[in-house]
Amino acid sequence: KTTVITGKIEPRNEVNVKPQISGIITEICKEAGDYVQAGEVIAKVKVIPDMGQLSSAQARVRLAEINLKQAQVDYGREEQLFKKQLVSADEFDKVKQAMKQAHEEVTAAEDALQVVRDGVSKSNASASSTLIRSTISGIILDIPVKVGNSVILANTFNDGTTIASVANMNDLIFRGNIDETEVGSLVTGMPMKITIGALQNLNFEANLEYISPKAVENNGANQFEVKAAIRSTKGGKIRSGYSANAEIVL
Repeated sequence: KTTVITGKIEPRNEVNVKPQISGIITEICKEAGDYVQAGEVIAKVKVIPDMGQLSSAQARVRLAEINLKQAQVDYGREEQLFKKQLVSADEFDKVKQAMKQAHEEVTAAEDALQVVRDGVSKSNASASSTLIRSTISGIILDIPVKVGNSVILANTFNDGTTIASVANMNDLIFRGNIDETEVGSLVTGMPMKITIGALQNLNFEANLEYISPKAVENNGANQFEVKAAIRSTKGGKIRSGYSANAEIVL
């Protein structure tokens, strides 16, 4: 007995790329259908700084600069005393170290201010969170945002804005539903022949790899979800979401 299962073709691994910061899209570097490598830039975001964080960062810079000026004065005074052999080398070294630390604090405070204001600092420009990068290699299926759109990062209260959907289109599966009267005859590993309506002259071989343990009611009938791994897609360009029929011998 042969039965036909109706379903769709979809990538096994589809990833939604989301921003690490909130801001406004200033540039979109790719478009749907483009191939991207993992780490490749898809879009750029301009940070809209939080005014409270900005004020705190600016205050930290001012305080660090005041401390540095005082450390420089102390160093100049101690240097003169050291030359006259009025202070020990250990005391002079402590003052010198304090001035170095004050310099480092100014640099750190300025970096922190730049991160709050621009989303990136000079010291970590290569790892800028304003550059939205693909997390996997694959085809861009969709870019639902446009230049000028506001985006938010994911947190406890929301899922964040999806910048792009990326998938490996070389690893596809068929997903469909089979009636409860036939599911008992299925065994994982069974061969299937996939026919795609949009590609009428092409058939693809697949193997059943998943049978749901729980039924879902659909129009009054109990059906079980099944998935099959498509072995090869040579001979046709398969797109995500194609309607398909899977023929299987029970």
